[in-house]
Amino acid sequence: QVQLVESGGGLVQAGDALRLSCAASGRTFSNYAMGWFRQAPGKEREFVATINGNGGGPYYANSVKDRFTISRDNAKSTVFLQMNNLKLEDTAVYFCAARDAYSGNILPNQYNYWGQGTQVTVSS
Repeated sequence: QVQLVESGGGLVQAGDALRLSCAASGRTFSNYAMGWFRQAPGKEREFVATINGNGGGPYYANSVKDRFTISRDNAKSTVFLQMNNLKLEDTAVYFCAARDAYSGNILPNQYNYWGQGTQVTVSS
């Protein structure tokens, strides 16, 4: 089992930045690819970013590319999502997820463990 706890969400204005963190516990963190997903009210959960177990191969949704950066610190069993130049449409609950594989994936059903989510609200 892997337990995931997100933090860092909040209420910000458009153009601001936020950094989300996801702390993992339970198994060897570097064995898991990690992903960030988000879900806005009334919408399906959507892929945001993913990273391989060793920190390589970051991949982003087109909607966040060049604004968001995913990274991980395996020594601290933590994955991060740096979000810059936030837009109104970034408002959502953000979830981190762990995949029992080396490489990440854009599909939610490919992930084995999920955090409880953290709310990000962007206002004008």
